Amino acid sequence: MKNLFLVGGTMGSGKTTVSQILKSNLPGAVFLDGDWCWDMDPFVVTDETMDMVRDNIVYLLNNFIRCTAYENIIFCWVMHQQEIIDDIVSRIDADDVNILPISLILTEESLKERLRKDIDQGKRIPDIIQRSSQRLPLYDSLKTIKIDVSKISPTETAEKIANLL
Repeated sequence: MKNLFLVGGTMGSGKTTVSQILKSNLPGAVFLDGDWCWDMDPFVVTDETMDMVRDNIVYLLNNFIRCTAYENIIFCWVMHQQEIIDDIVSRIDADDVNILPISLILTEESLKERLRKDIDQGKRIPDIIQRSSQRLPLYDSLKTIKIDVSKISPTETAEKIANLL
């Protein structure tokens, strides 16, 4: 049986870092960051581009699932609505796949601290704090395994996720 880790969380929650660590620590692992499917210039968010991005994500996840080289598939993205998770799950070949939907949650204070560091390093623009903070409450209602990352390292977070198996 394969494992599909759907690692969600707001921007600044550590999804990418945690997923990279998981990829290194789990056997036969492959990693897809949903942001890679949005890496375009100009960055245009329309119904058409959102559908295209989800189609590309589902296509890649299904290819990873079918490939015998991979036992553990790690996908991370800002999945702040149940509809996003449900859409992806409904379109993958889930036979013999253990799906683990996970939300990395954190306090608003911790989120702001992390994002300020990124802003100071030029990795993000200041409006990210308000946009990310507004999404925090949305994770409460998701049908996911919640892991509070406010006071733990990415390595500790990855260990908690790996221990779910």
